[in-house]
Amino acid sequence: MEQDLREMAEMLKAILGSIDEGIHAVNREGISIYYNEVAARLDGLRPEEVIGKHVLEVFPSLMNDTSTLLKVIETGEAIYHKPQTYTNFRGRKVHTVNTTLPIRSQGRVIGALEVSRDLTRVKELTEKLLDLQAKLLASPAKRTDRSPMQVRYTFDDILTRNEQMKRLKDIAKRAASTSSPILVYGETGTGKELFVQAIHHASPRKNKPFIAQNCAALPASLLEGILFGTVKGSFTGAENRPGLFELAHEGTLFLDELNSMPLELQAKLLRVLQDGCIRRVGDTKVIPVDVRIIAATNANPLAAVEQGMIRADLYYRVNVVSLQLPPLRERKEDIGLLIQHFIDDYNHRFGLSVKGVSPTAEKLLLSYDWPGNVRELEHAIEGAMNQVSDDLIEVEHLPWQIVRKAKQETKDGNSFQAGANGGQQVNRRMFQENDGHEPTDHREERPRSGHPDSFWQSFLKGRTLRAAVQEVEQYMIRTALQETRGNVQRAAKLLGIPRQTLQYKLDKIKGNVPSSEISND
Repeated sequence: MEQDLREMAEMLKAILGSIDEGIHAVNREGISIYYNEVAARLDGLRPEEVIGKHVLEVFPSLMNDTSTLLKVIETGEAIYHKPQTYTNFRGRKVHTVNTTLPIRSQGRVIGALEVSRDLTRVKELTEKLLDLQAKLLASPAKRTDRSPMQVRYTFDDILTRNEQMKRLKDIAKRAASTSSPILVYGETGTGKELFVQAIHHASPRKNKPFIAQNCAALPASLLEGILFGTVKGSFTGAENRPGLFELAHEGTLFLDELNSMPLELQAKLLRVLQDGCIRRVGDTKVIPVDVRIIAATNANPLAAVEQGMIRADLYYRVNVVSLQLPPLRERKEDIGLLIQHFIDDYNHRFGLSVKGVSPTAEKLLLSYDWPGNVRELEHAIEGAMNQVSDDLIEVEHLPWQIVRKAKQETKDGNSFQAGANGGQQVNRRMFQENDGHEPTDHREERPRSGHPDSFWQSFLKGRTLRAAVQEVEQYMIRTALQETRGNVQRAAKLLGIPRQTLQYKLDKIKGNVPSSEISND
């Protein structure tokens, strides 16, 4: 029993040590009992300088009422997502968001645990971006066509034969002439920003700023200052800086993934929509702004309202003009048009002269469901254009997950006749990646009965627990990377883990996940 407890303690210590957030735990008396390397790096200390000592002894600038750890021990109440800016023991300015939780045993508070997320680099980059945007707006003569204030797309770039899409284009063109708020809803990759930029370009505001902000890209503690601006002294490290509403004055502000915006910020956004005024964080001065708000969400907005992700009053205020973009699987008549458009585009970019796709490849592309929508189709064609040597894209040039789907739908499950001459077989070799391994797909191993127990018996046979867990983990990571086209940040979100954790796991399993599947953009 004692051996088991020691092993569990070592395992817990190893787990806490591998987490990419700072972790600091104290007992009831405020003595540090755990302090990981990340926390030490943030504070500019070594773990041995902290463990076994009282919090106030190590951090003399704190007091009983200013230490979040001691406060949580005293009150027994958790403190969530508190932003902190401080200069550490090595003179480095650090920005974190901290969550402090009471540790209880049999109903009594016996200590506290603080988890710190380092946002220093994120804050530095966002502030630099804001400063750059402010400078560009202050010097219109210095703007270029590549400026972030300019748009790339117009209504001519929205290619469609689909009647629903044609109606949406007509609605968007009419709405472009007004300043009414617009809510765009569609799955990832359906072209939401394409519509938004086209609306701005066709509007009376076309020569004014267009600024886009993804609400899921920043934590709440930073997003408020980014949107509304800050004044010097409003909090430690704050500077006089305009927010995106001020920078987008007389132009358009596009708020993507509105459902990811914290509810308290949604209330402030509602106030801007109603009053046309903002107040910088920590300031009492009211600043009038003339900004057209266009919001987008990849989740059903009504469902998001019901789930408490979007305030009902904000939904009704921003949903003045509603554009619901259909997924590509519901507009199959556009696939051929888009394929040729992307081929022409990449012919121009790559200096090629590809004419089109073979009949078999076209049939396969038309049968695929395109969960990533138009963006996935474009990437599939781009990938094929990197491999094609003749004037037609063949099946073997297409991504393996598309070919695999066709393989699964064939009668015998072994081959799919392909190629211009109809004689080439696409077999298991077609699915091999750069490392020579077939992508794991245990659905093919499921017994015909389809019974879950039978599947797990088959899967676990001959595997240790460690091997089974590793294989399932690798399969989930590969699947997430495939669904997000190799984007590590979005794959981490899909898996429900921090980006740094996924990066750490990818480094460990590098040989089993081809680098071609991974993008750090």
